[in-house]
Amino acid sequence: MNQRGALPSIKREVSTGDNGRLNAPAAVRNADAIVQMLRDVAPATGHALEIASGTGQHIVQLAAALPGLIWQPSDIDPARLASIAAWADDAPLPNLRSACRLDATKVGWAEKHANQDVILLINLLHLISDAATQALIDEIAKALAPGGIIILYGPFMRSGVLTSAGDQAFHARLREADPDLGYKDDRTVLTKLKAAGLTPLEPVEMPANNLTIMAQKIIFKKTIRQRARIVDCVGFTATAATMKPCWQPSKRKV
Repeated sequence: MNQRGALPSIKREVSTGDNGRLNAPAAVRNADAIVQMLRDVAPATGHALEIASGTGQHIVQLAAALPGLIWQPSDIDPARLASIAAWADDAPLPNLRSACRLDATKVGWAEKHANQDVILLINLLHLISDAATQALIDEIAKALAPGGIIILYGPFMRSGVLTSAGDQAFHARLREADPDLGYKDDRTVLTKLKAAGLTPLEPVEMPANNLTIMAQKIIFKKTIRQRARIVDCVGFTATAATMKPCWQPSKRKV
């Protein structure tokens, strides 16, 4: 399945405004929490690629809130690319580049988008297959600069469990629409990140039962950001005083 190429109708909770601008209520609801999370974990300067930028509402807020990062929005859907441009036109920012067409589930895009300090995905993994998720992570690992961070925000299973009635219902609707879709397990995602040569970092609980999963491309350990703890190969977060399973997210909440 292509990235956002043929999403199930249950995802299309958007309205259309002037100049092709799309408005997704969910993007408004979670924007502040995502901005705060990125302020905590992202580098102050560098290049940031958002994969599947969707309506473009997030990328405009992120570029304004984190002006030291040069933001590159992307999507595969023409309507969403037009919407990103419309939102960007209303808020011209020097650190926001024009949106580019990118199917990040296809092999080979990493070379063109190399040396990214941050690669961000918001609410995507549950809308693509396991095979597409693997291809996506493999390419992201190649595209990250040394010390770069992948940030995955969205709904996830926790140790194979759907932890709320709402998550159970949404997962079932996704599977009904397409059996290849649905919530990914947090431990499985961490395993895929490590297999791609990335070092998983401590997950962060987010509002509305969402989760932020992160990993870093570590060349030398001195590149590790002090705000995130390293997760070892058996899935434990190592600190000087304690060990705890990495798939029990941090008590630190946004």
